[in-house]
Amino acid sequence: MQSQIRETANVAEWVSLMSIETRKQPRHYFDPEKLEQLVHSIAQHGILEPLLVRPLSANKYELVAGERRYRAALKLGMSQVPVVIRHMNDEEAIQLTLIENLQREDLNPIEETEGVLQLLACRLQMPPEAIPTLLYQMKNTLEKEAEARNNVIPNSRFDRQQEIQSVFQDLGLMSWLSFTCNRLPLLNLPPEVLDAIRCGKIAYTKARAIARVKNETQRQALLDRAIKENLSLSQIRACIKKLEAKPELQSPEVLLTNLHQRLLKAKLWEDPQRWTQVQALLSQLETLLERE
Repeated sequence: MQSQIRETANVAEWVSLMSIETRKQPRHYFDPEKLEQLVHSIAQHGILEPLLVRPLSANKYELVAGERRYRAALKLGMSQVPVVIRHMNDEEAIQLTLIENLQREDLNPIEETEGVLQLLACRLQMPPEAIPTLLYQMKNTLEKEAEARNNVIPNSRFDRQQEIQSVFQDLGLMSWLSFTCNRLPLLNLPPEVLDAIRCGKIAYTKARAIARVKNETQRQALLDRAIKENLSLSQIRACIKKLEAKPELQSPEVLLTNLHQRLLKAKLWEDPQRWTQVQALLSQLETLLERE
């Protein structure tokens, strides 16, 4: 990091809960059941780990880490909460928030991806929506190394590349290339698939496979089944293969012969209700034959 977080003594202070403002966090989804468990724990034992905040103005603070504890305190109607106050800039706050969530394994892959983009945007002083384009440009340049050697890369672009690599080194999660190839595509998944990942209902590797199903009805049905039955990735791929399989074209003669054999084997006349339906269909066929 170019700037280092200015450490202060991690001494908890009690401040008014209403004096704390929340900011845009990488994490959007909070498991209702786990949040209720935390509410119960805090009601019994209090907040054991202080929230991390940064000062905004006199008696005003911004929450950096501890959103679940903050939400639980709100539910309990607490007037004061323990906090550690630390001076930091926007970039430092974003990084600490992201790392705090990652260390707790609280972020799902979608939120993690959005958090990294937010951190990169802050470091590079660019809007978050411009970061994916920059990453894809870096990827394309890397794939065309032979061509890139013959071109002069502008210093501004080279500096940005160094900044991006530095951010990923500091986070220690993955390389920028792995992030570009494996995480950025997640943001383009269908809405229902994105929601399932956000809620922790399905692993992103399974979700990416399901997202390849073009038919919306089939995709939703497979997603629901994969969640309900906890299908493995190989099972999901097998289901997709069946959906994509094209039925072999049969001649009319073969089609009618096979249907006749199946009808005889089914013995539909033994079921009065089904036989009534068959008779209605046979009547329609007889009408067609009489037209000849």
